[in-house]
Amino acid sequence: MDLHRSRSRPAVTAALTGLLLFVSAPAALSEPVPGASSTPARGNAYMGMGVLAHDGAGVGAPPTDDRATQTEGVDVSSHQGDVDWPKLWDGSVRWAYTKATEGTYYTNPYFAQQYNGSYNTGMVRGAYHFATPDTTGGAAQADYFVDHGGGWSKDGKTLPGALDIEWNPYGDDCYGKSTSGMVGWIRDFLDRYKSRTGRDAVIYTATSWWTQCTGNYGGFAAKNPLWIARYAATAGTLPSGWSYYTMWQYTSTGATVGDHDRFNGSQTQLTKLATG
Repeated sequence: MDLHRSRSRPAVTAALTGLLLFVSAPAALSEPVPGASSTPARGNAYMGMGVLAHDGAGVGAPPTDDRATQTEGVDVSSHQGDVDWPKLWDGSVRWAYTKATEGTYYTNPYFAQQYNGSYNTGMVRGAYHFATPDTTGGAAQADYFVDHGGGWSKDGKTLPGALDIEWNPYGDDCYGKSTSGMVGWIRDFLDRYKSRTGRDAVIYTATSWWTQCTGNYGGFAAKNPLWIARYAATAGTLPSGWSYYTMWQYTSTGATVGDHDRFNGSQTQLTKLATG
C-alpha cells in the first residue's frame, strides 16, 4: 500500500513520531522474565532469578506445610518499586527482606521505601545481598553490603542480613569458580559479615545450585540459617548439613509483590531470630 496515496505527508510524520515515542517510552517496573535469552545489565539480579529456569515450578503448589506453625513473608527488589506494605500486612505478611546491594557496584534505589516501609507497617525486616563472586572478593562484598543497608541492630525488628548465592544471571552458573573456590568465597563473606555485625548471615540458595557449585558443602549449617528456594508443595531435599530450613521461598507468583516466603516457626520465634 502506498502511504503517500492514502495519507498526507503530515499524517505520516505524526504516525511515525507516535511510533517512535511508543517504542522509546520506559516500561513499567517488573521482574525480568526468568530464562530470557538476553543477558541482563548488572544490578538487575533478584532473589530467585534462576529458580524457575533451572528447577521449574513443582506440581502441587501452594505449600502443604501447616500454615499455623509458619509465618508468611516476602522478598522484594527494585523491580517492585514502591511497595504497598499495608496491603501486604492485611494479607497476613509479617516479615520482609529487601535487596540492598549487588557486588560492589549496585545499591537498590527503592531500598529506603521498601526497608523502612515494611518496618513502619509493623513487620520484622531484613536486607539481602546478591552475590557476584566473579567481580570482587567475599569480604569486600560483605563490607559493601553492611555499608549500604545490610547491617543489624538488636531492636527485635531487624533480621540478620542474607547472602543470596545462586545462579549467575550474567554468565557461568558458578561464576567461573571451582567448588572449593566457591566455598572459600562464601566463607570470606560470612566471616566478614559476622565480624562487622556480630550476627551469622542467612544463606539463601537452591539445593541444585548448591550441589553443583559448592560440591554440596555442609560446613556452614551449624551457624548460618538456611533460606531454601523451591517453588513446589514442599521444600524438598535440603543442602548437606541442614536438617531443616529457617525460611523457604515457595513461589514467585504470590499476591501483590510476587515472591512469597515462609518462616519455619511462629511470630515469637521470628522475633527471637531478629533479637539474636
